[in-house]
Amino acid sequence: MSTEKGILEKHQNYTSEKLLFGIVLGVLLILLAMYSIVVGPVKIPITEVIATLLGSDVGNSYTIIWNIRLPRVLAAILAGMGLSIAGAAMQSVLKNPLGSPYTLGISQAAAFGAAFSIVFLRAGALHSTSADAVILNNPYLTTISAFFWALISVGVIIIITKYKNADPETMILAGVALGSLFTAGTTAIQYFANDVEVAAIVFWTFGDLGRVSWNDLLIMSIAVIPASIYFIRNSWNYSALASGQETAKSLGVDVEKIRLYGMLVSSFVTALIVSFVGIIGFVGLVAPHIVRKIIGGEERYLMPASCLVGSLLLLASDTAARTVISPIVLPVGILTSFLGAPLFIYLVLKGRRYW
Repeated sequence: MSTEKGILEKHQNYTSEKLLFGIVLGVLLILLAMYSIVVGPVKIPITEVIATLLGSDVGNSYTIIWNIRLPRVLAAILAGMGLSIAGAAMQSVLKNPLGSPYTLGISQAAAFGAAFSIVFLRAGALHSTSADAVILNNPYLTTISAFFWALISVGVIIIITKYKNADPETMILAGVALGSLFTAGTTAIQYFANDVEVAAIVFWTFGDLGRVSWNDLLIMSIAVIPASIYFIRNSWNYSALASGQETAKSLGVDVEKIRLYGMLVSSFVTALIVSFVGIIGFVGLVAPHIVRKIIGGEERYLMPASCLVGSLLLLASDTAARTVISPIVLPVGILTSFLGAPLFIYLVLKGRRYW
């Protein structure tokens, strides 16, 4: 009896630690979001921010917060959530510690699709009143194009995995090759594009959250939130996959279906995010590994915690990009790449011992 009680207490402590970690992340995300709204070229007192968010119209604060800073903050949270859980899902279904939308070439393929729609399908344009305001004439067309080309990248990875029994290192090398191929394709499109189209394409390759509108946020949330719920609900299946393909099948898991759906949903979320904010590298790789390092790799905790860490990471990067050399605003993709590249090298050197 005492043994059973001890086991129950250990399980409760184990669960409590994971829940506490999630609560701490949630609180940090809220605090960072408030700080991100406060700081900028025009500093707004926290009391004024809270009053404006509650509906008060205080001078220019209302316009700055609701039209500029709040959409940017929410875009960082949604994009970080989508990219990180897509990365966690790819690492789980492929059993590959280096799997992510960026390292597998999916982000680059989606960016190529966005560039293709801008130049050949006329989906992008610039405001005539502002030289740096890139808009989309048809965001749905851009998303479809980005998704289509992301699927091609995913299809190559799946074919290599299924028919060639590729090991994780081979899949990563294939992803690097695909990323280089689509980057070259995007460069080729730029070569034949006019000045306006080149300016629009550069927006994607930089990765920037500053041009996301409320309509864009609505479209992103319609995709990211259901996809996150899907991955969290399938966390048990991913845990079974971690035990091996044969073990998962013996537990009733449809391995091929779970892998295929996981890659398709991941690529859709990635394509949608890239079509609105451009390439933001390494968030999908970094966030799940931070979670694994702190609380372990159990999927039912890994998936939701990765969402929070990804949002926190991207929001912190964007806040730093806006303030580090203010009033100049750096593209957030630059900072995430600076952060992610050293971790990528660390994981390559560490190898399977980390996983």
